[in-house]
Amino acid sequence: MATKKRKGPGYYERPDGEVRQSQVLTTYGAGAMVDLVDRAVLVRGLDFWRYDAAGGSPEIKEPRLRDALAERFREIGRDLAHDMPFRAPPVGNDRDPRRNVGIQALTFPWWYLCQNQACRALVEAPRALPIKKGRYMHDCKPKGSEMVPVRFVAACKKGHLQDFPWKWFTHRNHEGKCDFAQLSMQEGATGDFAEIRLVCRTCGAEEPLVSALAEHAKPTCEGRQPWLGSEGREDCEEDLRLLVRTASNAYFSQTESALSLPESGADVYTAVNSVYGTLKNADTEDEIAFFRLKVDAVKKALEGHTDAEALAALILIKAGKRPTPEPIRLHEYKTFLAQPEEKPGEKVRREDTDFFARRLPPSSDLPPQIERVVLARKLREVMVQLGFTRLEFPTVNLSGEFDLRVQQAKLGLNEHWLPATEIRGEGIFLRLDEEHLSQWEDRPAVKVREKALKKGYVAWSKTLSKKPPPFPGARYYMLHSLSHMLMTAISLECGYPASSIRERLYCSEPGDDIPLAGVLMATGSTGAEGTLGGLVEQGKRLIHHLRRAHDEAQLCSSDPVCAHHSPDDDPAERFLEGAACHGCLFVAECSCERFNRYLDRALVVPTLGKDPELAFFKVRP
Repeated sequence: MATKKRKGPGYYERPDGEVRQSQVLTTYGAGAMVDLVDRAVLVRGLDFWRYDAAGGSPEIKEPRLRDALAERFREIGRDLAHDMPFRAPPVGNDRDPRRNVGIQALTFPWWYLCQNQACRALVEAPRALPIKKGRYMHDCKPKGSEMVPVRFVAACKKGHLQDFPWKWFTHRNHEGKCDFAQLSMQEGATGDFAEIRLVCRTCGAEEPLVSALAEHAKPTCEGRQPWLGSEGREDCEEDLRLLVRTASNAYFSQTESALSLPESGADVYTAVNSVYGTLKNADTEDEIAFFRLKVDAVKKALEGHTDAEALAALILIKAGKRPTPEPIRLHEYKTFLAQPEEKPGEKVRREDTDFFARRLPPSSDLPPQIERVVLARKLREVMVQLGFTRLEFPTVNLSGEFDLRVQQAKLGLNEHWLPATEIRGEGIFLRLDEEHLSQWEDRPAVKVREKALKKGYVAWSKTLSKKPPPFPGARYYMLHSLSHMLMTAISLECGYPASSIRERLYCSEPGDDIPLAGVLMATGSTGAEGTLGGLVEQGKRLIHHLRRAHDEAQLCSSDPVCAHHSPDDDPAERFLEGAACHGCLFVAECSCERFNRYLDRALVVPTLGKDPELAFFKVRP
């Protein structure tokens, strides 16, 4: 945040506000509205982020994520820098705060409300008013009163933001012209939204604020993007909507992430690249074969690869390109499955700084539905912010990827990098048995339930202004519900709060060539070397947690209402969940990938009044 004026040689006051680096990506990023002690501000875009030259490089490296995003960016005509594509948000120095280091913010909104109940004046840009203890003071009688930012602004579905047109709204049904409007916002004794009225003390015009929600009362958006600066304005024909500054739909950050995994030595591109200095003049398969025969290093590097494969990789390297990247989550899934079995007394190796995982030996205690369990004692996850939306939450596909063709608000005008953070921690990966899962999907009861869930999904998709992702299917609903059940059960004994455990789901879409069915439950923190192993150790007691989760999910405190809920034609518009609510499956939103949507415990365990054939775990593990 911007610092205040200089008081003496070499000294600045502390910034107006502070947030953690990880919060910049998720809650208080570019374009987000933030309440400070004495004012409200809008976080400015990437063009207004300033780094300390002496503070070292802010670069965060993750080549797989960069390659995957760069390819998708090219498809929509955007560029992602090759040099330093991901950067950590700037860090201020508490001992030496300076104006040219940190994230700038601007005052927003510009309309302020007098707190005197007899006055309640609504004033635009009150710069001429006196300031006392950091707050604007209104000169109303008898002694004046503090003013606070009005809690309502205006936004559109494209993410544009501006002050609500208070003067126009108050006079829109009033005959005659009012050149010297003096507005006030009158609220009822209860503070209910329906009782708020806008009054002009000059001409007597009056309008209830609730009428701003009517379709015919919505003004056209002016395309303003104040966080991007004076050049951020663009054409827009959307309707403006009244928005509470602190509402949960005021800012939806679009973030994607990838786990840092070791490069595979069997990768032909990596192999050729390791001996590129020798092969750079080769142009044919015969020349590749010649170098393989004459140079031992080439022979060793290309072992297991044909001359044709090596030549194709060499052509890509010469062109400055990389092979088409494998989907991020598919690569992670394969990596977890390829981990060797854990050996007694085995310790984390010093060279395994970002990733170390081992598969647990087969156990007769686990139910046959669980094919394997992998303990990841070291994990590094890199998370980047692509953009944000307002009013409507962003939707992702089963791989956790956003459709970049869908309108999203920009983070900056002239910058070609993305804000990022790295999270180091640990996790438990479990894979479901594909044979049992396929048999469960073929049950008639499951297919009937899937149709009901899909009807709810179709009803929800009609409420969107953008194209929704494909229906995920019963497999995803079941995996997601199982993940929430296990996270809740494990959190009771692992030593970490439930909100610090996050899920990462690996699920294939119906008809995919490679079936995926896995759950990663991980914990970690930014700016730390790792965690203490409390979560990983619970992976060795997974049967205990499965039984606890099974017992607790069978009956919800809201049953039978929760168990009998159907998303099909639901008057409460809970279109994306079946038997799921705050009493059973919902977790902290920072732990869930899908905002507590796509959940149904009836697909995991037997529930009240439902066919037991629906449950993947029909009997207690």
